[in-house]
Amino acid sequence: MADEALIVVDLQIDFCPGGALPVEGGDDIVPLVNGMVQSFEHVILTQDWHPPHHSSFASSHDGRAPFEEIEMPYGTQTLWPDHCIQGSGGAAFHPNFNRARAELIIRKGFRRSIDSYSAFFENDHATPTGLAGYLRERGISSLTLVGLATDFCVAYSALDAVSQGFAATVRLDACRGIDIGGSVSTMLGKMKAAGVTLG
Repeated sequence: MADEALIVVDLQIDFCPGGALPVEGGDDIVPLVNGMVQSFEHVILTQDWHPPHHSSFASSHDGRAPFEEIEMPYGTQTLWPDHCIQGSGGAAFHPNFNRARAELIIRKGFRRSIDSYSAFFENDHATPTGLAGYLRERGISSLTLVGLATDFCVAYSALDAVSQGFAATVRLDACRGIDIGGSVSTMLGKMKAAGVTLG
């Protein structure tokens, strides 16, 4: 359908087993996502794309460890291991991911002082990536989201999609989560309450 798009979130080496911030089973979804890519007229990718010493890295904060939380000017921020650094091998898409049909790549997290989980907004929930405008200009109103990780970049993208007036479906079989302190269950609840279809 011309008004539907598949959004593949952060299917990158650093989020797969062996990467800097591995999601358990992250590479298991690659064959399924490759199949889905063939059945959508529009395919859009997101790519985490951090400069070195990004403010979301635990290494940028003395005495802090990965997965701790700190308060930033834009709100609570989880600290991460250094990952998806611009131009690094870990920032590359998974080598078995067939992305030839992708018409747009949204790079996020490239501003040093603010993280970006969502495909639509930075973590201040105010600075847009431009994706919403692109989708509207192309006449796309229905989105299916897959990728990594269920409870962070996929969930925040789906919530923002709904808030921007798009119909959003998350294909859970084509996602994998990090699950920090029950975050998968929490975010599934938030998505369902917001009107995201969980498939």
